[in-house]
Amino acid sequence: MLLGKALSAGVVLSGVLSLGACAGRAPNPVAVVQPQDRYMDCTAIQAESRANADKLTELGKEDGGKVAQNVAAGVAGVFIPVLWFAMDFQNASGKEAQALNARQQYLGTLAEQRCAPIGAPIGAGPVQATSPQPVSATADASKT
Repeated sequence: MLLGKALSAGVVLSGVLSLGACAGRAPNPVAVVQPQDRYMDCTAIQAESRANADKLTELGKEDGGKVAQNVAAGVAGVFIPVLWFAMDFQNASGKEAQALNARQQYLGTLAEQRCAPIGAPIGAGPVQATSPQPVSATADASKT
């Protein structure tokens, strides 16, 4: 009797753990604004932007694989319904890609503020608008 209850509990526990593992991974989105942003120079911004672009490519491939997995599990689930539990409804790669795109836009704004425009001398920094200095009446009088 005790062995039967232990076996039943073990089957239920393994079933719950198995179904939870099949549901896909939890999303881990990147924060749009990060603490180190205030210290980033143009080189660091460009490096992170390239790394994010690579990560977006990986997430796109992962998303495509999950779609194929969900289609296969959905079709096979018609014949073996337990396979429907293998479908991924969390869309982790989609949520992470959305957060990375928002981060990329923010990095683009930082780059506009902190990087020299194209064609400017190296080390020139960002262009800042300056207003012309007013000409004083005494300066005009001394020229005549």
